[in-house]
Amino acid sequence: MTHKMRSVMGDVRDASCLTRAMQSAKPDIVIHLAAQPLVRESYLEPLATLETNVMGTANLLEAMRRTPSVRAAVIVTSDKCYHPNGASGRHCEHDRLGGVDPYSSSKACAELVTAAYTQSFFQSVANPIAVATVRAGNVIGGGDWAQNRIVPDAIRALRRSEPLLVRNPNAIRPWQHVIEPLAGYLMLAGKLFEEGLKWAGGWNFGPGRGSEITVGQLADLLIANWGTGSWHRSQERNARPETAALRLNSTKALAELGWSSRLTIEETIDLTIDWYRRALHADNGDMYAFSAQQIHQYDGQ
Repeated sequence: MTHKMRSVMGDVRDASCLTRAMQSAKPDIVIHLAAQPLVRESYLEPLATLETNVMGTANLLEAMRRTPSVRAAVIVTSDKCYHPNGASGRHCEHDRLGGVDPYSSSKACAELVTAAYTQSFFQSVANPIAVATVRAGNVIGGGDWAQNRIVPDAIRALRRSEPLLVRNPNAIRPWQHVIEPLAGYLMLAGKLFEEGLKWAGGWNFGPGRGSEITVGQLADLLIANWGTGSWHRSQERNARPETAALRLNSTKALAELGWSSRLTIEETIDLTIDWYRRALHADNGDMYAFSAQQIHQYDGQ
């Protein structure tokens, strides 16, 4: 969609390239979403994951420091930045950071690097930069074709009339449509720009309790919406550990921003499957327009 935006191809691990792009764009607000986003991939490529998620974030913050136009930034990390606290607890913004796998650790480190830059450089200057870190749940929705992610894996299997292989069917995750946290990020970015440092810090943007379901339950819902199919538990040898349960407490976002999740898990699945059905149709039309239609549908709720 080159006619919709200016795109500069680069790598967040390339500090010089990133700084040049930042200074050329002269942004008022920065939203950082670049990452290696997969737990499974982090076991295969731990150094690349750490370089991208930790040093990539540091490079971005340094580029911001060297770009006078920047006044606000939203740094996207992950719900996995929290140290696991058991199956029952919901993570609040002040909970301990940490992780048992390279990906989770990298996201906790990104939080720490952001806090260090904020306190060392962005708060104690004549024109401060208001920076927030944001942690969403397990986002799903149209446009994701990555390997080893439950929804695109399901779409590929269902399209081929093959069983979906599920690694951790009993793991609990806070599922949400990608539109939901993005709406929160934009609300927060506006507050950071308009009102400054009072909005800085960590924020959770997670779904309601009804969307905190197991991977197996999500697979059932995807298959039911598709209309046919099945799933089996994957019989992997030497499977790497993943957090058994993740839940987020988003009370802060509700109380201070007025943000809360609007979609039920069923509505989330409907939007997601509708997008993939349209994208896979022989005459799928303009997916940009269809995505915009879904955003407008969400805004109208």
